[in-house]
Amino acid sequence: MLLTGFYLLVLLYLIRGWALIKKPKLSHEPFKTKVTILIAARNEADNIAETIDDLLAQDYPHQLTEIIIVDDHSTDNTAGIILSYADRGVKLLQLKADQALNSYKKKAISEAIARSTGDLLVATDADCRMGSQWLSTVVGYYETYNPVMISSPVTYFREQSFFERLQTLEFSFLIGIGAAFIGNGRASTCNGANLAYRKDVFYEVGGFKGIDDLASGDDELLLQKVALQYPGRIGFLKDTRAIVYTYAKPNLEAFLQQRRRWASKSTRYKDKKVVALAVGIWLFNALLLVSLVGGFFCAVLFKLFLAELVCKLLFEAIFLGSVTSFFKRKSLIKLVLLLSPIHIFYVVYVGFMGNTRKYAWKGRLVR
Repeated sequence: MLLTGFYLLVLLYLIRGWALIKKPKLSHEPFKTKVTILIAARNEADNIAETIDDLLAQDYPHQLTEIIIVDDHSTDNTAGIILSYADRGVKLLQLKADQALNSYKKKAISEAIARSTGDLLVATDADCRMGSQWLSTVVGYYETYNPVMISSPVTYFREQSFFERLQTLEFSFLIGIGAAFIGNGRASTCNGANLAYRKDVFYEVGGFKGIDDLASGDDELLLQKVALQYPGRIGFLKDTRAIVYTYAKPNLEAFLQQRRRWASKSTRYKDKKVVALAVGIWLFNALLLVSLVGGFFCAVLFKLFLAELVCKLLFEAIFLGSVTSFFKRKSLIKLVLLLSPIHIFYVVYVGFMGNTRKYAWKGRLVR
């Protein structure tokens, strides 16, 4: 029961942290910040045009906006599509790595930053969509509150199946965790599909140096480097106008590959208390699994499993209720009845496999 109490305290911590973040009151002064939007793209011919169209439709002053997209050795027409927007100010860089890398994305982003002219860097992905007020909301928050880094909300949309709707709920949980930690003053996780940071701060913390041997981590591991240097200067932008939309994975294999990639970053977290927290959550779920299996041989263990599961489900539903309300997806909350039990197996599997095996990402086998 000790681990159960620990997990419930973690959820109370998350509920508190999310509640502490309020919708910001943004300044209405004329914008003055030069912004560079960064995208690393690989084989995104099916999506990149819609993303660029959304970026060009932003209501932020065009004279203060720079868009740099790096083509990471695409084998489709991604580069050609980007190049077709050159007359509208979209800049194409083509990554030409002279040797095999484990982190092509960090290399691509670093190359783009080296050529950028903006003071504020705003990173997103090549398969994302955003409303016309996305950039002005991000910069408005930056100019009003003066953070050095801004984590903004990301969610899935246009789900095509029940499995994809389950992913949206689970992903909301992850975004909520990152926001809640920031709300509690302990920034630890974020999502690179909607992340902004000052260019000078990127170089001050050494950019991706020290984390560039890992394929993933251009978001969370960079955030943790910044958090060490600038405690309390990272914000979560809790404003629906700042939401970036992307797509859930179409099948279980693609989903697990993605989550293993995300889990692979955990061993490199700078904040060892956060690492201990992640281990504790994994152990709690592993204990639930042991109780379930043991319940087939001992009725007391099965009753213990049910009691722990009910507590887990109830507290997770309270947290997810607030997060899904923000995303205007409250109808998804009923899926927690199915997601919460599945989550036990998922956490144990991904936590183990994400730190023991290579995984496929964009057609490459990486670690």
